[in-house]
Amino acid sequence: MASHSGLLTVMDRAARKAAPRLRRDFNEVQHLQVSRKGPADFVSMADQRAEQTIYEELSKARPDWGFLMEERGEIAGDPSKPRFIVDPLDGTTNFLHGIPHFSISIAVEEPMVNGKREITSGVVYQPLTDESFWAEKGRGAWVQEQRLRVSARRDLSESVIATGIPFLGHGDFAQWSRIFGAVAPEVAGIRRLGSAALDLAWVAAGRFDGFWESSLKPWDVAAGMLLVKEAGGFVTDFRGGDKMMERNEFLAANDALQSRLHKLIASALR
Repeated sequence: MASHSGLLTVMDRAARKAAPRLRRDFNEVQHLQVSRKGPADFVSMADQRAEQTIYEELSKARPDWGFLMEERGEIAGDPSKPRFIVDPLDGTTNFLHGIPHFSISIAVEEPMVNGKREITSGVVYQPLTDESFWAEKGRGAWVQEQRLRVSARRDLSESVIATGIPFLGHGDFAQWSRIFGAVAPEVAGIRRLGSAALDLAWVAAGRFDGFWESSLKPWDVAAGMLLVKEAGGFVTDFRGGDKMMERNEFLAANDALQSRLHKLIASALR
């Protein structure tokens, strides 16, 4: 059994402190004040309150660190120190429709070295189930006190793959349709549940065998990518490379399925 580092404890505590208000708001979702940020992209008072709570908790513990957050954007800190990447409510549309599948995601990103940044800690917390998925570089991935491993399935025909589907004003539906057309006939099922952070956590836990999605933001995937890697899986772009952020393409699975999926997807996108 692994124990939290001091930093992971701070991150987990921040997520748990924001969670009770989210649970209360979820039970009164019809009363929330909701405004539009763009087509089918909603922000509620619940997002803002959760983000404020998380920001306050993390700032107290690491006052000189920067932030990248969904609602507030980038807040500069000491450039020689890490920064937090925060999504206070991943799955906002689910939340606003009373669908009990959403999460809080917090990651730590190290300062840039040789043109690259590295995620070294991550938490994905599901307020309704009280599941805390967490990982630290080199220390594995865990849910509560249980070690996580990606699925051991080797055959696509037995696999369930998660994805995100483009919607009004978001994503490339033509590209997604080509990928779906290549992947769907080869697998046991495809699921779209509406929280990329939880999708990746579930890949780490072996609940999903793989995941693909594009047009995501860093706060959607930062913690989840680390979870998958520390659970023995792989995260690449659609062509099997390491340019996930640059291309905004994310494909996650175990070694065998990763290889088969990226070949299917790359072929579909030629």
